[in-house]
Amino acid sequence: MAARPRTLEVLEVGRPEVPDSLSAKYTGSFAYSTVKDRLPTILTKVIDTVHRHKDTFFEEHGQEGVEAEKRAISLMSKLRNELQTDKPALPLTDGLPDAGLWNEYLEQQQARLDTDENPSWFKSSWLYMECYMYRRIQESLQLNPPMCDFDVFNEAKTQSFFESQQAIIAMCTYFLEINEKIEGFGDTQLKAEFLLLLQIALWGNRCDLSISAGQDNSQKFNPLTSLESLKPFILIDDSEFVWELLINNKKNKISENACTRVDIVLDNSGFELATDLMLANFLIASRLADVIHFHGKSIPWFVSDTTKKDFDWTLKKMLTANHMQMSRCGVMWEKNVKKGIWIYHDHPFWTLPHEFCDMPLVADNLYAELQKSNLIFFKGDLNYRKLTGDRKWSYTVSFDTALCGFQPAPLCSLRTLKADVQVGLKPGQGEQLAVSDTDWMISGRYAIIQFSNPYRK
Repeated sequence: MAARPRTLEVLEVGRPEVPDSLSAKYTGSFAYSTVKDRLPTILTKVIDTVHRHKDTFFEEHGQEGVEAEKRAISLMSKLRNELQTDKPALPLTDGLPDAGLWNEYLEQQQARLDTDENPSWFKSSWLYMECYMYRRIQESLQLNPPMCDFDVFNEAKTQSFFESQQAIIAMCTYFLEINEKIEGFGDTQLKAEFLLLLQIALWGNRCDLSISAGQDNSQKFNPLTSLESLKPFILIDDSEFVWELLINNKKNKISENACTRVDIVLDNSGFELATDLMLANFLIASRLADVIHFHGKSIPWFVSDTTKKDFDWTLKKMLTANHMQMSRCGVMWEKNVKKGIWIYHDHPFWTLPHEFCDMPLVADNLYAELQKSNLIFFKGDLNYRKLTGDRKWSYTVSFDTALCGFQPAPLCSLRTLKADVQVGLKPGQGEQLAVSDTDWMISGRYAIIQFSNPYRK
């Protein structure tokens, strides 16, 4: 990660006036119930997972593994107590490369408070404190080798994948059918298939283990059968703009050597990752894109978020699946990786607490990389929260305004709503939804395909 010559306060200059951050200090908010109930539940499950692997640690590392397990559980139990009693956030001590940035961020949060109180679980930004919990879980492991590489969420992620297998098979079967005919598709049919796979990738985002606190989040039925009935629940649908961008790029290439690049900032592993890979495969097969860059997490994060290990594991399971359609897709996906037209990145910025408009100063090398893209898909709720700063925006504020200058390239958010922030709605739309469905912002029943193009006049 690039060193920073300046502090984040520089970013405040010229930034539009922004509302307060969502926070657990607002009793009755989703942030409050998350910090009060959901995060302690997740921590309890993490502690239980580590304890259940005690014998494994002993088999692999002897008594050293057992002692490490005890110390890690002790640190996580302390963390849970800090959370439940609203203790101040503490600096990180594990010496990982990102620890300095985390500790600097804590100091900045402290400086912004009007009182002498330190940032704490129920008083600070929800985005910061939720990210902080997952980073402290990692610290508990990092401080206790040989447990540093243990993924406390791995069991839940693999179970979710296997329980979604029938839905994945249905998708693979459909994709392979259209893949055989794709060379003969005209623009109209190509567009129809693109919009269908885009919607599958959108609704795949409902499979989120952090929202369900680790409960079952698998996709048990064929997603293709429900797309039509789900269309009324897409509150913002900018898919036409996304299509126009891609097809115009394809038609207006200066030369055969010109390369259209699409980036996908991933969210959940399991079924959602499979939908993202299917969309990426279609973009390559249709020549709407020449190269796909995937961006995942560098450490286990928000229970089910995709890491490099999850990405590689998914490709391997697809490749070696007993079902022919899954295996055939796995073969194609592995070829894409070997040929260098699918590229995976896990920059540490994605597991920092910063909103994305801070990226040019915090991780200028990542921002410069994203500027090379023709289109960036941001999957899921956490990415949307970071795109918009996780603030109490008015429903009708434009997406461009809420991005606060974060526009490295044309970008599209594919998100099912699971946090109480949403911008870009029509006047009265949010208020009408609140009357008919009080949980409309947090249930995952509604979704958006929301586009921003810095080059659009």
